[in-house]
Amino acid sequence: MFSLEKRQLRGNNQYTGAGAGPSASPRACEAPGMAVGGVGSSLLLMSGVVVTVGLCRRLARRRLRSRPLLFAFLVEMFSTFQICACTNELSLLGSVEPKPHTALTLTYGFTVLHGLTLAGSACNPCGTLQPMWGGGTSPRMGGLKIAAQFVAAVLARVFMHFIWSLEMAEPHLGALSQGCTSPMQTTEMQAFCIELLFSVVFQLAVLRAESVSPKYRVHLIALLITMLVYAGGNLTGAIFNPALAFSLHADCFYDKFLSYSLVYWIAPCLGTILVAFIWDELFPQIS
Repeated sequence: MFSLEKRQLRGNNQYTGAGAGPSASPRACEAPGMAVGGVGSSLLLMSGVVVTVGLCRRLARRRLRSRPLLFAFLVEMFSTFQICACTNELSLLGSVEPKPHTALTLTYGFTVLHGLTLAGSACNPCGTLQPMWGGGTSPRMGGLKIAAQFVAAVLARVFMHFIWSLEMAEPHLGALSQGCTSPMQTTEMQAFCIELLFSVVFQLAVLRAESVSPKYRVHLIALLITMLVYAGGNLTGAIFNPALAFSLHADCFYDKFLSYSLVYWIAPCLGTILVAFIWDELFPQIS
């Protein structure tokens, strides 16, 4: 049986739990080819988000160490905001040539960047549920972090839509006119199974990678996420992160709440609980 510290580390290592890169967006795939200058402006915007979040996290560490609950909430909120804001922007870049190589490269690169800059944050309700299941995180702290993740998801969506409304860069032209650009391009049952399977694969990989050096682990996890995006991005978006899914597709949740909550909330959470049960209860008995 794993120690309390290792269970806590498990939750902290899941810095993205998200696969919705640019290749996963129907909105991006429907757009015409994009000029390199448009990509550059998006990269500049996302770099600004990463730098700003890094400064906010550092400020929180310096000023709020004596208030652990507020510190945990804000750090998790800032970190999840970075994931959601950058992925919203990446979702516009699926038409960049050559396809899908550029989109997958951006997915890999930004996943590595998130892993390096957001150490200690889950940024994913599933990554918070797992240590809660194993006893590594209290229900109070876990609930606080999940609340922070969904608050960040909403804030990131509002912020990115404001930026897009200014239409200062080529990728932002007409970005708000699409409404619900559904990532679900298959039946609900198949989509449920895909998100469940991807969540299981991702959580198991994170657990297996705990013994790997951090400088290599971040690349292994990023490679896995990129592979999952390539395999299932055209079917479900390969998101396996409930907060990120809501940030990307809030309009779809409004139109088809039951379907989307089943596929993008329940399926990945069920996969996480399944992995936690197998890893904590069955593997120790077998070994």
